Amino acid sequence: MTAHPLPPVVDAATWERRLQALRAREKAATRELDAIAAERRRLPMVQLPDYTLDGEDGPVRLVDVFDGRSQLIVYHHMWFPGEEWQCPGCTGFTAQFTRLDFLDAYDARFVVVTQGPIEEALAYRRRVGNRMTWYSTARSSFGADVGAPPGGGFAVNVFLRDGDTVHRTWHTGGRGVEQLTHTFPLIDLLPYGRQEEWQDSPEGWPQSPTYSRWPRSEDIAALYGPDDGPEGPDGPDGPDADGSGRPTQGR
Repeated sequence: MTAHPLPPVVDAATWERRLQALRAREKAATRELDAIAAERRRLPMVQLPDYTLDGEDGPVRLVDVFDGRSQLIVYHHMWFPGEEWQCPGCTGFTAQFTRLDFLDAYDARFVVVTQGPIEEALAYRRRVGNRMTWYSTARSSFGADVGAPPGGGFAVNVFLRDGDTVHRTWHTGGRGVEQLTHTFPLIDLLPYGRQEEWQDSPEGWPQSPTYSRWPRSEDIAALYGPDDGPEGPDGPDGPDADGSGRPTQGR
């Protein structure tokens, strides 16, 4: 038996009534999210200058980061100079995205941009087995100009390309990024939820300091990396190289 308090036990009819009452609120929230998305599609946009970032193959214009697509989502990964392990929240968030080819049907791309120098950023990407494409704004004002300056927090920006002209269409940070993750929606379905102190939970529900249950960057690297193979995380040196599903040791 669990040592934690449990929800009250009721008959099936009572449970169904309570579920349907909650369902009405869930449906209302869904409709509100649809309305917010509709408003997002009606936002104006701002034209950007011709930035140059650093990519795996050298300098690259922002317009070329689109890789021929018309829409681009950028996750701005926090970066702490000289640190072996970068922000665990950013590391865990971007680790989720192992398959992004579905965006091709929507003429879109999703990439990481960080303030870290490109050589260090790519080394970290390999260390933690990240599968996204990374760019650096360390030698460009791009990050600072779109709400992700050196020493700043994480952020998401969306851009639209019209020929060789790039426009900024949307931005968010903090908990606004949660809509892009599958982790918290799954955890929020659980009876005990995120188990963090700030949450409104019944008396006696298990609660811990905020972030204390989040995986460390080292833990994520143990699950997904090291990616030191020439063919990426699923290559001969990748985390599933022996077919076991366990990370293999880097050579």
